[in-house]
Amino acid sequence: MKKISFTLATAGMFVLGTTSASAAMLQENAEASKGFTQVLKEQFIQGGPAFMGIVLLCLILGLAVAIERIIYLNLASTNSAKLKQQVEDALASGGVEAAKEVCRNTKGPVASIFYQGLDRAGEGLESAEKAVVAYGGVQMGQLEKNVSWLSLFIAIAPMLGFMGTVIGMIAAFQKIAAVGNLSASLIAGDIQVALLTTVFGLITAIILQIFYNYIIAKIDSIVNDMEDSSISLIDMLAAHKK
Repeated sequence: MKKISFTLATAGMFVLGTTSASAAMLQENAEASKGFTQVLKEQFIQGGPAFMGIVLLCLILGLAVAIERIIYLNLASTNSAKLKQQVEDALASGGVEAAKEVCRNTKGPVASIFYQGLDRAGEGLESAEKAVVAYGGVQMGQLEKNVSWLSLFIAIAPMLGFMGTVIGMIAAFQKIAAVGNLSASLIAGDIQVALLTTVFGLITAIILQIFYNYIIAKIDSIVNDMEDSSISLIDMLAAHKK
């Protein structure tokens, strides 16, 4: 009888241990099965709405500016070699007016600069060159429009994160001073909030910095193309005047 009772007790302990282990495994699997967005959402909520909301606003506004600039710059990119050939052929066959018509029918800053230079071609090469240089500056300003806002968001996001960190650490030390006892559980929440704001601020800055570098590289490419095309236009006008 004692042997049977011992066997039943052992079996019960085994079943309880197996159940506990299974529950632990299920909990671990549930944690592991959480998607990245779910984990990100939870961490964002734990970081607190005060600074995390502002950091998120910086990310949204920065991405809006970046997307708008990328679309504009891609539309501003043209096949300059093809345009130069068309303008040169139009100058040879129909003169300045034919070349201006080609520029009117072509989108992009290079075509606009060509049109301004051709429009002043009748006043001499010097006037045409001045018009090209002046309008080139106008087009460059259009290309760089709103880029300064993107750099501002890149600078503000980590600063807000660091400010949240400082405020969280201050709150943690205030609790220590009030209680008079250094307990990890007492200040863990404040420290977690402090670190999460820094992490999200840095993530925002990194994302926007990637877009910023791409936009700057795209602008530099278009500006170099504009300068090279402007020189080619003056050469074409000089050859046409001969």
